[in-house]
Amino acid sequence: MVNTMKLAKKSDKEDYMQHMRLVLLGIAGVGTMGFIIQFVFSVATFGS
Repeated sequence: MVNTMKLAKKSDKEDYMQHMRLVLLGIAGVGTMGFIIQFVFSVATFGS
């Protein structure tokens, strides 16, 4: 563990912001897909 901490480096701000954008984009994409699926099944009534 000590060797790993010696080799680890702190990422710079630009790298951190890029990772944060990707994570937020992924969360937004999954949320949007969930909303669309829920909306389609709430509007569409199959067989009734």
